[in-house]
Amino acid sequence: MNIDRHPCFNDKARHTFGRVHMPVAPRCNIQCKFCNRKFDCVNESRPGVTTGVLTPEQAMIYLDAVFAEKPNIAVVGIAGPGDPFANPEETMRTLRWVRAAYPEMLLCVATNGLGVGPYIDELANLQVSHVTVTVNAVDPAISEKIYAWVRHDKRVLKPADGARVLLEKQLDAIRRLKEKGVTVKVNSIVIPGINDHHVPEVAKRMGEMGVDILNAVAYYPNEGAAFSDIPEPSKGMIAKIRKAAAEHIPQMHHCTRCRADAVGMLGEKMNEKLMTALKRCESTEAPPVAAEHPATTDRPNVAVASMEGVLVNQHLGEACQLFIYGKENGGVSLLETRETPEPGGGNGRWETLADAIGDCGALLVSGIGPKPRTVLEEKGIQVMEIEGLIDDAIRSLYDGDGLRHMAKRTLTACGAQCSGGGMGCG
Repeated sequence: MNIDRHPCFNDKARHTFGRVHMPVAPRCNIQCKFCNRKFDCVNESRPGVTTGVLTPEQAMIYLDAVFAEKPNIAVVGIAGPGDPFANPEETMRTLRWVRAAYPEMLLCVATNGLGVGPYIDELANLQVSHVTVTVNAVDPAISEKIYAWVRHDKRVLKPADGARVLLEKQLDAIRRLKEKGVTVKVNSIVIPGINDHHVPEVAKRMGEMGVDILNAVAYYPNEGAAFSDIPEPSKGMIAKIRKAAAEHIPQMHHCTRCRADAVGMLGEKMNEKLMTALKRCESTEAPPVAAEHPATTDRPNVAVASMEGVLVNQHLGEACQLFIYGKENGGVSLLETRETPEPGGGNGRWETLADAIGDCGALLVSGIGPKPRTVLEEKGIQVMEIEGLIDDAIRSLYDGDGLRHMAKRTLTACGAQCSGGGMGCG
């Protein structure tokens, strides 16, 4: 994995490598006065715009189409159309699946920084190598002019309180990301009359924190936004700001204000074939992802939910035991069976199970509820909802062929299409 291939962070790389943004994060936790995400135009390149919104399952199917059309893609990123961490389940599931299916890919996210904190450890574990944080001011008195509201801890904060909380979370996130060795870019939207005079101060603070690069992004007037009557900053203004900011931190000069569904090389026109593929994926009921087994030295095994030990045919909530497969004597075989925790206990049951199969990088089931899936995946165990012979699945996993051919055609919710009584996921 060569982190220098990221075209947004490396000016030379943009002439060779492309990126794809996965639009899996529609919700946002702040309202910027310059933002209006209602409109989509194929000729418009700006954050918040997308042709469609995908589920993580749909995104993985779309990604196959992207790689077939654009073999020079080096980076898979999530940049909206809202904020990735206002949609943490969708964001983290997509990142986990991409890392498992395409281990050579660079992963990145672009966020306002408000909600990323609880996920920084896992981002580092997933080798998310690049994170962009949008910091428009390091003075809350200026920030409160930019944001209409901030939603934090299920409360909507007014501009003054919201600006203070947002800056606190941003600075803490940047500090922790740098401690993890993540490459951090800060975007500052230059809004004439609001923060144009302040961006060099942002650059100074970010330089002191060890941020790798700052991108002074020209504000773009959006119809219907509160700031729609503010003119776009001139090239001269941006050049002057970048020159002042460069005294404190390296500057990005090749930003193209990418869409949330951007694909290809920076500045490349939207690909009609891939836009059609994205729309098709959006309207398709996608099967759950079944990628290759992410075998590691500390998680070399695979757990299987099965009624009789022949087929992957049991819902996790109904399984009294799991079959554990792994490498032994030069081959792959059944190592043992392990009992599962008794029903009840909420998430504690699944925390216990995750510990019990902590040596397993993957779990194969015929069905699973959202709670256990979330807990297990957060613990680094890839859940694959499939159907078929255990021997076929295990052989395909360890041969690196993946399990897309065995993926169930529909997602199984707890209590729906379930062989048991639907009582086992509590």
